[in-house]
Amino acid sequence: MNYKLNQGENTETKGTLRAAFAKILPLMFAERKNMILACIAILINSGLTLVGPIIVGHTIDTYIRTGDYNGIVVFSVILLGIYLITFGAGYIQTTVMGGVGRRVLFNLRNEIFTKLSELPLAFFNANKSGDLISRINNDTDKLNQFFAQALMQFIGNIFVIIGAGIFLLALNVKLGIGALLPALGILIVTQLISPWIERTNLKSLRTLGSMSGEIQESLANFKVIVAFNRLDYFRNKFAEVNAKNFSASISAGLANNIFTPLYGFASNLAQMIVLSYGIYLIGTGQLTVGLLISFLLYVNNFYMPLRQIASIWSTFQLALASLDRISEVLALENTMEVLPHTEEPTHAKGVLEFANVSFAYENGKEVLRHTNIVLEKGKTYALVGPTGGGKTTTASLMARLYDPTEGTVLLNGRDIRTYTPQERSQKIGFILQEPTLFRGTVRDNLVYGSTEYASATNEDLMDILQEAGLGHLLERFDQGLATPVGTSSDSMSLGQRQLVAFIRAVLRKPELLILDEATANIDTVTEQLLEEVLKKLPSTTTRVIIAHRLNTIEEADEIFFINEGGVTSAGSMDHAVEMLLHGSRTS
Repeated sequence: MNYKLNQGENTETKGTLRAAFAKILPLMFAERKNMILACIAILINSGLTLVGPIIVGHTIDTYIRTGDYNGIVVFSVILLGIYLITFGAGYIQTTVMGGVGRRVLFNLRNEIFTKLSELPLAFFNANKSGDLISRINNDTDKLNQFFAQALMQFIGNIFVIIGAGIFLLALNVKLGIGALLPALGILIVTQLISPWIERTNLKSLRTLGSMSGEIQESLANFKVIVAFNRLDYFRNKFAEVNAKNFSASISAGLANNIFTPLYGFASNLAQMIVLSYGIYLIGTGQLTVGLLISFLLYVNNFYMPLRQIASIWSTFQLALASLDRISEVLALENTMEVLPHTEEPTHAKGVLEFANVSFAYENGKEVLRHTNIVLEKGKTYALVGPTGGGKTTTASLMARLYDPTEGTVLLNGRDIRTYTPQERSQKIGFILQEPTLFRGTVRDNLVYGSTEYASATNEDLMDILQEAGLGHLLERFDQGLATPVGTSSDSMSLGQRQLVAFIRAVLRKPELLILDEATANIDTVTEQLLEEVLKKLPSTTTRVIIAHRLNTIEEADEIFFINEGGVTSAGSMDHAVEMLLHGSRTS
C-alpha cells in the first residue's frame, strides 16, 4: 500500500454544496442535540428579523403618515422587544456552537492521533512529521473555526435569504423578480468558481504542511547545520518552501475574497432596480411609501446575508480543504493486520526463522531475495555488510516493523503475523543506535511499555533491578530513578540514554534482542558497561547484533553477510572481514 500523502494534488474537487455538507454532517452527528438547540435559536432569530421590515412599513403607512404618535410608540416598543429576543437567541446560538466547535476539535484530534498510532512504520517513513503535525493542529483548527463561528451564521443567513425572498415575491411579484435577478447571476458564478476556490485553499494548506515539515526537520538537525556552518543551506531551504507557501496563500486570499465585491455589486444593483421601479409604482398608485421602504429593507435582508456568506465562504472552503487533508489520513488502513492463529505452531527449528523471505520497499529495489535463515535459542548472531546492504531492513523484518513481500517470518515456529503487537513486543526487544527516550524520569522510561512493572513503586523497582544485578548502574544518574529525562540529547549524555535503553530491554527479558549499531557512538567505558548489562540477559535469549566495529561481533556464534539481496553465512571472522571488504568495493 502506498502511504504517501498529498497524492491527489491535481485531482479535480467536487465543490457542490450537497457534497460539502455530506462530508461535514458525520462530524456533527454526536452533537445533534446541541445542533437542534442552535437551529431553534436560529429560526427564532431569523423569523423575528423578517418580521421587522413589515412592521416598519405598516407603522409608516398607518401611524407616521397620520401623525398617530401612540401607535408609533406601541410599535416601537414591539420592535424593541423583537430586537431583544433576537439578541438572546443569537447569544444562545453563539454559546452552543462555540462548545460544539471545541468538542468536534477535541474528538477529531483524538481520532487522527489514534489513526496515526495504528499505522505502520512505512507510513512515517513516507511522510514528514511536520506535515502530520500541521494536519493535527492547523487543519483541525480550521474546522473548529468553521463549526464555532461560520456554520450557524451560514445556516441562519440561508434562512433569512429564503424568508426575505418569499416576502419580496409576496409583497409584489414583479418588483420581487426584479430584486432577485442579480442574485440569480451571482449564484451561477458561485457554482462555477467554488471548486477552484477549494482547490486553491487545499494547495495553500499543503504548502503550509510542507513548510512545517521543513522547519521541523531543520530544527531537529540544527546541530549538524551549525557544525558544518551551513546556515545558508537552512535559510535557502526555508526560503524555498516559504516562497511556495506565500504564493499559494496569496492565491488563496484572492480566491477567498473574490465574492465580497461581487455580492456587494449585486446588492447595489438590486436596490437600484427596486428604487427605480418602486417610485414608478408609487406614481401610478400601485405601491405605498411604507411598502417601498419595507421592500428596500427586505432587499437588504436578502443581500446582506449573501454578503456575509461571501465573507464566510472562504472559511467554508478552507474547512472543506482541511477536511480533505484530514480524511486522507483517516481513510488509510494498516496493511499489517494480525492474522488469526488457528493452527498449532510447527516444530520450531529456532526462535526465529526466515522461510523464503523477499522484501522490497514501495517503488524501490529488492532488498532481500528468497532468504532462508534460522536463529537458534540462546546464540549470538552478527549481521555485517556494506552500508545500504540491507542489515537494518533484515532486523526490522525480524521485529515485524515491516512484512515481507514474499515468504514468511516464523517466531517460535509460528507465523509472526499471528502475534498481537503486545505479545510480539514482549518477546522481541529492539535497541537502536540513537536511543529514544520520553520526557519524564529514568523510572518512567524503564517501565515504558511494560505492564509487569508499570504499577511498581520506586522501592519495588529498585529491588527488581538489584535482583537482576543492574542496581549499581543507576549510580551513573544523579538522582537515580528520579533523574529527569528530556526529549533532547542535551538533557542527558548519549551513553546515559543508551544505558537506560539497554536496562529497559533487559528488564523485559525478551526471547530475541536486536541491537542495531547500539554501541557505535559511545565511549569504550560505556560500551563495557552495556556489555555488562547484556550479560544479565537469560541464557535463552537470542541476540542479533548489527555492527561495523569488529570487536563487537568477534564473539558472535554465527556471522551473516548481507548485500545485494542475499544473506550468506560468513563462517569465520577472517572470512567475514574478507567478504565485508570485497562487498564494500563492489557495492
